[in-house]
Amino acid sequence: MKTLRWGILLLVFAATFVLAFFKISPRPLHVGTFSIVAVDLTTGDVGVAVQSKFPNVRPVVPWAEAGVGAVATQSFANVSYGPRGLTLMRNGASAEQALHILVETDDGREARQAGIVDARGNAASWTGNECFDWAGGRTGNVFGAKGALITGKGFAVQGNILVGRETIETMATTFERTSGSLADRLVAALVAGGKAGGDRRGEQSAALLVKRKGGGYDGTTDDLIDISVYDHSRPLEELERLYTLHKLFFFRSDSTNLHPITPELCTELQSMLSDEAYKGMRFYKGPVNGRFDDATKKALQDFMGWENYDVRIRDDNRIDKEVLEDIRANYRRWKQR
Repeated sequence: MKTLRWGILLLVFAATFVLAFFKISPRPLHVGTFSIVAVDLTTGDVGVAVQSKFPNVRPVVPWAEAGVGAVATQSFANVSYGPRGLTLMRNGASAEQALHILVETDDGREARQAGIVDARGNAASWTGNECFDWAGGRTGNVFGAKGALITGKGFAVQGNILVGRETIETMATTFERTSGSLADRLVAALVAGGKAGGDRRGEQSAALLVKRKGGGYDGTTDDLIDISVYDHSRPLEELERLYTLHKLFFFRSDSTNLHPITPELCTELQSMLSDEAYKGMRFYKGPVNGRFDDATKKALQDFMGWENYDVRIRDDNRIDKEVLEDIRANYRRWKQR
């Protein structure tokens, strides 16, 4: 920590009024849990995945801001670490500097645990000496037990009241070895941590929070993913289910995942869209002839809007394969009732 004194002094000098606020120690919440904060330097995504034997972990532990970074605050949680950590990083502090300030200005630091990552890929994790066993963290390849503020690159994993260190190590290894988006890797790491032991009191809630510039539903917000499992007997399984659902209804189509609407497929769609009994509404009123004309296209667009595939509606002669599979599956289930 001593190597950071020069940077911390500059930050303190530039933000005296902020630090005065930082010295306030709000009443803590006991959130024994395991979490991972991470950044994808290619897409700019920043996010947090967390699970705990504690109800509604979402408003307590995970915090993130596009272009800034992400924070997880837990154990006897000082929830203000979230917004305050983001404010520090937004104003130029690295993840290490921000976490050092949060810890050093908190009288309850020894009961806290936190992980933090900035948009430049710097990561840090803190585990206080009073956190319940097992407790510790890992940033990149650096492991830290109680009483240590550790630093690394790309991600920070931390947990308390765990079965053992294997939860942390498994999460880190899984995150590093998993391909796909940041969210894919966060979910994989969290699920692997649960299977490796997780919170020794059991499971109750989970959350996934990922921010991306313009990544929201209509491109006007940065809310790429915000999923919360409030109270569930198997929250990690539920988180995986909700994440799959979220991708279908909130992610835009991948250009490599589009299927041409052939005459055979068009006939199938026209038949379904003509079935008034299915949704109580006849979307297509023309002939079932396999021609993907303007009337058929409009009927398909209306149906996709009705079924909430809003962000995957197209204006050409192709359809998203995942949407097509879901449409077929839903129609098949209805026919079999």
